[in-house]
Amino acid sequence: MTTARKNAALAAIADGLEAASTEIIAANADDLERGRATGLSDGLLDRLRLDEARVGALAAAVRDVIALPDPVGTVVRGSRLPNGIQLSEVRVPFGVVGAIYEARPNVTVDIAALALKSGNAVLLRGGSAAESSNRVLVATLQQALRSTGLPPEAVQTIDAHGRAGATALMRARGFVDVLIPRGSADLIQTVVRESTVPVIETGAGVVHIVLDATADEQLAVDIVHNAKVQRPSVCNAVETVLVHRDAAARLLPPVLEALRASGVIVRGDERARALDPDLPLATDDDFATEHMALELSVAVVDDLDAALAHIRRFSTQHTESIITRDMANAERFLAEVDSAVVMVNASTRFSDGGEFGFGAEVGISTQKLHARGPMGLPELTSTKWIVRGAGQVRG
Repeated sequence: MTTARKNAALAAIADGLEAASTEIIAANADDLERGRATGLSDGLLDRLRLDEARVGALAAAVRDVIALPDPVGTVVRGSRLPNGIQLSEVRVPFGVVGAIYEARPNVTVDIAALALKSGNAVLLRGGSAAESSNRVLVATLQQALRSTGLPPEAVQTIDAHGRAGATALMRARGFVDVLIPRGSADLIQTVVRESTVPVIETGAGVVHIVLDATADEQLAVDIVHNAKVQRPSVCNAVETVLVHRDAAARLLPPVLEALRASGVIVRGDERARALDPDLPLATDDDFATEHMALELSVAVVDDLDAALAHIRRFSTQHTESIITRDMANAERFLAEVDSAVVMVNASTRFSDGGEFGFGAEVGISTQKLHARGPMGLPELTSTKWIVRGAGQVRG
């Protein structure tokens, strides 16, 4: 497909989503009702929910993808050998991208849009929680492709095949080129463990913010509050705040006050509880948990070394941030923290493909091969080498 044809299809998808908004929201209401009846957590219900604004945001994200450069055919590097052979490494599509995810109907649109723009077909397993929503979304996507003369089968769902379909997708080596799981730690690890298809591993978000000794009080309050409260159900929401002992008495009270005013349940280690006896005790399990809810753990640490040690122990290598006015500590934090996204004086909520300018995101990779961090269009491509000669033979 040419870039123009891809963009025409994406424009039709964006228009189709807006036109089908009422039908999409009605189907989503069925999923939400079923989710409440089956005991889905508030965090998963929030991820599942589609309303008029969220459907509009999905359409806007598709239009953002239209505006991005087409990665296919981009020359990554090249050279001319002494014998005159011309070499160039160019981006090419993977081919067929599979995705397994749960309670995230937005992923249906995001991955489909990015896959189409990068020249891939996509095979989706969206899970039973969002089955009604995904059925309407996929039908809308396929109709848009059909209306622009492209094969509707370029976007397919296997939700009708249930768990057996997911298992078959994980065993579809030779038919599916890469598989991307998005969801709970259990789902991701199941796919990593059982798939024979190459997997790009996205990760759970046990995300940390460090309040250094020199942290500005208002920055600390605003950033921690935003990182927890703005949307607690997502993977880039903060789960643990580590406070330098020299700043704990100054920073903890206003930070805790702002969090509690927004209904956040805060737990603390013994040193934090010495400053605020109302804090329930935080356990190692708390520090290792991605709550996806208005819950947070706090610990007081002796210095940056202790903060780094805590992060190494409990982090899922997703996103970490430090609030500091000490640029030496900031640079050390950036250099030594081994996570996909590392920040200084910014909310972890910015760890997102849309915020990074990718239009949408496939997910946030916490592995180290091929892609790491928020994944956009280039991460859905591989490369091949183009060799142009004029009769050269190797001696």
